[in-house]
Amino acid sequence: MTNNFLLPALILVPFIAGFACWLVDKLDQQLPRYIALVGMLVTLGLTVALWQSGTFNYELGAKVPTWSAEFMLPWISSLGINIHLAVDGLSLLMVGLTALLGILAVGCSWGEIQKHVGFFHLNLLWSLGGVIGVFLAIDLFLFFFFWEMMLVPIYFLIALWGHKGEAGKSRVYAANKFFIYTQVAGLIMLIGILGLVIYGYMMTGNISFNYNFLLGVANTLDVQVPSLAYAFMICMFIGFAVKLPVFPLHGWLPDAHAQAPTAGSVDLAGILIKTAAYGLLRFVIPFFPMASAQFADIAIIFGLIGIFYGAWCAFQQTDMKRLLAYTSISHMGFILLAIYAGNILTFQGLMIMMLAHGLSSAALFIMCGQVYERLHTRDMRLMGGIRGQFPYLAFFLMFFVAALVGIPGLGNFIGEFLILMGSYAKFPLFTILATVSLVFAGVYGLILIHKTLFGVPNEEQREHYASLKDLNAREVVVLLICAIGLLWLGLYPQSFLDISNSSMAWLANSYIPVQEVVEVTQEVATDLQNVEIQ
Repeated sequence: MTNNFLLPALILVPFIAGFACWLVDKLDQQLPRYIALVGMLVTLGLTVALWQSGTFNYELGAKVPTWSAEFMLPWISSLGINIHLAVDGLSLLMVGLTALLGILAVGCSWGEIQKHVGFFHLNLLWSLGGVIGVFLAIDLFLFFFFWEMMLVPIYFLIALWGHKGEAGKSRVYAANKFFIYTQVAGLIMLIGILGLVIYGYMMTGNISFNYNFLLGVANTLDVQVPSLAYAFMICMFIGFAVKLPVFPLHGWLPDAHAQAPTAGSVDLAGILIKTAAYGLLRFVIPFFPMASAQFADIAIIFGLIGIFYGAWCAFQQTDMKRLLAYTSISHMGFILLAIYAGNILTFQGLMIMMLAHGLSSAALFIMCGQVYERLHTRDMRLMGGIRGQFPYLAFFLMFFVAALVGIPGLGNFIGEFLILMGSYAKFPLFTILATVSLVFAGVYGLILIHKTLFGVPNEEQREHYASLKDLNAREVVVLLICAIGLLWLGLYPQSFLDISNSSMAWLANSYIPVQEVVEVTQEVATDLQNVEIQ
């Protein structure tokens, strides 16, 4: 195996740039912003270089994923732990999304963050570096290390730079709630990972956290001891479900979004919850195909409840940010439907939806920050008439709300269409219910637009509307990047589908229906003995 040094560089660049931001903070408050911006631009450039140099092919019948590039370095050899990074089409697109939204997060916080600028960018870039580590790590110990590490900087982003709390809920309360939820979920996931490692040791006498080895262990366990495999699968599912978030494990999200700074909300909505969908695709489905097939109905029911619950809660909100937070909960129900329907169409639709939702939700949270900077409120009851005063802001807000609710021609529509088309054959009733929910998305989108842009300005706001300025050049550029990305996804999705096709084809092939799994019992057990322990 030839080590590709672009992979560790993708993780190290944000960490080094973030540390540099903190070091130069005392010299000049503007300098950390430029260092952070350059750091994320370099990260995006490395991702493009990796894409151009990689080949994304799928070998029919392959037992393990085909990696486009790998990097491996011994770490704790006695416990079978290595610094093992790898990339395929799925992880490459997720890393690219992270780098792009990292640039936008730096851009949107340029005027918002005025205190401890260096330390802010250290936390922002380290959280992004941790997320990239999650997408690249295929040693499960290293994966768990990055999974837990990325939470600490986000905790500080919310606790130190968050907005003042409403209804007695402070930013520290929101940060603590986020941290407790995700830490407990992470520990439950760790039980599943360690259970697989121990079972692998009992079977082969080798301790290893290697992805290919544990894939073979989990597949064997899935067939030979299905009850234990189901328990381990549930442990890993809970770990990812809290982060996604799946109803009823979503309690941390609305408060975290409401109190987080704009860049923190971009990080949470655009990137962080995508790590959970990635974890389900990378680990839960291929590791436990039989247990996942048995659990599919339950998971999709939770997803459907989340779709309608999130939409209903969005109707009730007067805070612009909390409304958008609940729309994220609603949209994540489609993610579960796509994952557990388990065919190439739904997986490809999921890929497009994750990219499109990342861009559209990030753009809308950025616009929340822009509105708050001007009006000093996110309460939609105090708005109205913005369209006449801020034509650029009104145009972009309508555009991104249209994207969020799935207007044809934009990326979200392509993702939802592929998911619904692919899942209908297997789950017709669930698919019809999910389709009906799209009407609710249109309603809360219209509510948001009507309350903020149209009508008569509130008396408290009318006086200083005249002194307020529309979006400046920096803000327009940030939003244009999101808009162009959504149009590209909507009009030419094939360019992204080609990259992810090999990864999704392998996943669809590994998610075997229950009756087929039973037929290959002994074959999987035999293959495990041939896996090289690296």
